[in-house]
Amino acid sequence: MRASAVRDSERLLERYDATAAAHPALAGRLAPLRSAVAAHAGALAWPAAGAGGAPGKAAGAASGSAAPTGAPSPGGTPPAGGVQVPPEPDKALAALADAEQALAEARTAALAGAPGELARMLASVAACGAVHVHLLTPAPGAAS
Repeated sequence: MRASAVRDSERLLERYDATAAAHPALAGRLAPLRSAVAAHAGALAWPAAGAGGAPGKAAGAASGSAAPTGAPSPGGTPPAGGVQVPPEPDKALAALADAEQALAEARTAALAGAPGELARMLASVAACGAVHVHLLTPAPGAAS
């Protein structure tokens, strides 16, 4: 269950990276959210990282930097990792918000079967994901 949660966070990191690469003007806005997702991956992986592992450093997880790892290729094909980013910035943010929402809901659903410490971690990470959804979604009536 923990390994699956780490993979989910790593996939979300790929989505943040692909979105920032496709829309460089959004990179600054996405950087703190991406950093939080990287920290979640590290925190979820920490007990399984083995001796010498430290919180915040997932084995094989992306770093906490906001540097994009895969720019979209010409012709609209997805970058390495298979993340398709909408060409419009507002739709790209909406897709990212949808991914955060889906993951937060999945993590909340997983709480019932998770052991104590992992359940607490999943609840915390799900709550943070819900905040990310709020931050990625424009307020009703707000100008885009």
